[in-house]
Amino acid sequence: MGKTERPNGVSVADFKYRGAGVLVNLHEREMRRFLESWRSAKASGASLPTVDDPDYACYEALLRHVLRWSRGYLRWVCGQLGLPDPGIRPIPDTVTIEAEAASCLEEILEAWRNPLKDIDKSMFRPEYVSPWGVRYCVEAMLEHAVMHPVRHRYQLEELI
Repeated sequence: MGKTERPNGVSVADFKYRGAGVLVNLHEREMRRFLESWRSAKASGASLPTVDDPDYACYEALLRHVLRWSRGYLRWVCGQLGLPDPGIRPIPDTVTIEAEAASCLEEILEAWRNPLKDIDKSMFRPEYVSPWGVRYCVEAMLEHAVMHPVRHRYQLEELI
C-alpha cells in the first residue's frame, strides 16, 4: 500500500501509528473547512443564536474558541505523552482575531504535523483527565479535536 499524500505534505505513512496520522490530517481538513464556513456565515449577516455561552457572544468569539481549543488539544496531548509543548502562541483576542485568523490557523496546523509521528500506538491508549474533568485516551482526544470544528461548522451552516 502506497503513501497517501496530503496537500500539507504530511503522509499518514510518516506516522509510526497511522491512526494518529489520519486524525492529524482530518483535523487540518476540518479546521480549514470551519474557517471557510465561519467567513461565509459572518459575511451572510446571519445572527448567532442568543445563548449564555460567551463563545457565542459574537463571530469573533466563536472563531477564537475554535482556534484556542485546537491549540489546547495539541498542548494537552503533548503533555500527556511527555512531549515538549508545541510552542503555539496564545490565540489573539476578539478584537484582532479576524485579521490574524489565517496566520494563526497556519501556525496551529504546522504545529500539529510533527509531534505525534514517532509515537507508538500503545501510547494512544492510556486514559488521562481532560481539562474539563472527563477521562480520555489520547486517541479519543484526537478524535474530539477533529469533531470540534465539524460541530461548529455545522452550526454555522445551519444559520445560513
